[in-house]
Parts: sequence; C-alpha cells; structure tokens
Amino acid sequence: MGVDKKGAEMTIDQVVEKAGLIRANMARVIVGKEDTIHRIMCVLCAGGNILLEDVPGTGKTKLAKTLAKSIGGIFSRIQFTPDLLPSDITGINVYNRKENDFVLRKGPVFTNILLADEINRATPRTQAGLLECMEERQVTIDGVGYELSHPFFVIATQNPIETAGTYPLPEAQLDRFMMKVSLGAPDKQEEMAILERFMNIDATADPFEALTAVVSIDDVALMQQAADRVYVHPVIREYIADIAAATRTSAGIIMGVSPRASLALLRCAKVHAAFAGREYCIPDDIKALAVPVLAHRLILNFGYKKSKDNEYKIKEILSSVNTPTENFSRG
Repeated sequence: MGVDKKGAEMTIDQVVEKAGLIRANMARVIVGKEDTIHRIMCVLCAGGNILLEDVPGTGKTKLAKTLAKSIGGIFSRIQFTPDLLPSDITGINVYNRKENDFVLRKGPVFTNILLADEINRATPRTQAGLLECMEERQVTIDGVGYELSHPFFVIATQNPIETAGTYPLPEAQLDRFMMKVSLGAPDKQEEMAILERFMNIDATADPFEALTAVVSIDDVALMQQAADRVYVHPVIREYIADIAAATRTSAGIIMGVSPRASLALLRCAKVHAAFAGREYCIPDDIKALAVPVLAHRLILNFGYKKSKDNEYKIKEILSSVNTPTENFSRG
C-alpha cells in the first residue's frame, strides 16, 4: 500500500491540517492524553515504532485501534504469551494438497498498525521475530523475503508492575523502539468524562463503533514524506550530537545512546516541527522529545528498569548542554 500518484506532495500546512483531523477524531474516543497521542503520531510519521508501558486498563489497546481506524489502516493484534512462536507472528508456508504445493499463510505482521500486546510475556526467541519487521520493514519466511505494508507501525505494550512470567526486553530490541511513553492515570475530570462516555453496556453506544477514517493510508505516507523534507540546520544536528555524547560520558550511566537513537531524535524532531507548521527544526523540537526518545535506551549503574531515573538523567543532560541560538531556517 502507498501513494497512488507519482510525484504527489503534501505541504506543511496540509500536514498540520491532517494531523489535526486525526487528533480530533481520536479525541472522540480517547479522553485527554493529548501529549501521548501527539508523540504516537510523531513516531508514526517518522517511520518508527513505539513502546507503551503502563498498567492494565489505561486504554492502550483502545488507543491503538482508534489510531488505525482514524487513518483507514489495517489493524492486527498479537497477544504475546510464553508459548507464542515466531511463525505465529510472521506466518508460515503450509502444504496445500489440492494444489500440491506450499502456500504462504501470512501472519499478523502483514498489516499497517500492529498491536504487540504484553510483548514482554513472549520468549526472547519470539520477541526476536519482530526485530526484522520493525527495522527492515520486511519479513523472511523459509529464506524468502516479503515486504510489509507501508506504513507499518508497531505499537507494543508491557505492564511495568506484574513481572512474574515475563522476559525483559533486551537492549537491542528496546533500541528499536523510537519512543517509550506511558499513558498514565487520568485526573478526576478526565475520569468523570470516561465514565460518562462509556457508561452504557450497549456496544452501539461506544463512540469507537461510530468512528470513521478522517485521512487515508496514502495521506499518512505523504505526511511522512513532507516531514522528511523539514530542514535541520547543522547547528541543530550538532546539538543532537552533543546530547548523545553527554549520555556516553555522564556519571552514573554505564551505556549511553546509540547513533540509532540520535537519528530517531532527529526524525521525530522533524515531524514535531512539521506539526507546528514549520519547515525547519528549532532546539525546542529536540527538547520536547528527548526524554521519550532517549531515556529508555540508557543503562544506569543501578539498572535500566528505573524509568524515572532514566528520564531524570536526560533532563539533567538537557540542562547541562548548551542550547544553540541561531537563525535555524534554511539559508
């Protein structure tokens, strides 16, 4: 799936308009969480994948399904369990007696939006089955490579509290998530709005059921291309490099971020700028997304699982690195 018209382009103003339509549509189902929705859309338009870490019942699945419906994309869900096999994710060649040949039975990765629910409940071997899909946007089955749909976006979830019977995500897989975010508990007003919106047992009263697509998959592809054209001044690139370097030399950090992380921050910043209606990045774009893009990649000397400590370290680094002051527009 992709853009039909060759040479079609979307302006930054059109990106802002389309992003607004998606947000407004999702707000019909998801109460509050504007920052989380914004970050998820940044990752989608930057061509990455996202990890949602939160306790059950906060709306992670509903959010993923709402996004898929809003962009008219194909949605698939995998419930990760200890007995899940890699072939359950990617697919398998099955012998067809009638045709006397093997036929590919595609797995749930052949989709646009893939919800990998409780990803840390699967074995490392099965978790690794997603790595090629997330990084290369393709899957290899019996030695044959198959290209996945475009866009392809993984939304993985994990529960930070219930850890019995789980397999912590290895650093290599964590590094492949462009961002790690948390929905968090709603405040009192948001919870009252949720109770009012979903108080009826009748499924037809669920606002999700009445939801329709407000943009197309082709629109999302054009938004990605428009964001990719956002200008990044050399000084901004140097600013990102300085932040990355600081994570590798800061006290208390065993392992800093990788070049993949720096690229992820750059790409997300370009989308953030586009959503703000700008054709160039500024330091505020970097500061706005540095924590969700970089924090989960750090390994501190007392363990990388302490998310708040990782976030604090990134904020500390942002305050210590000099912020550039230039004319950041092109030319």
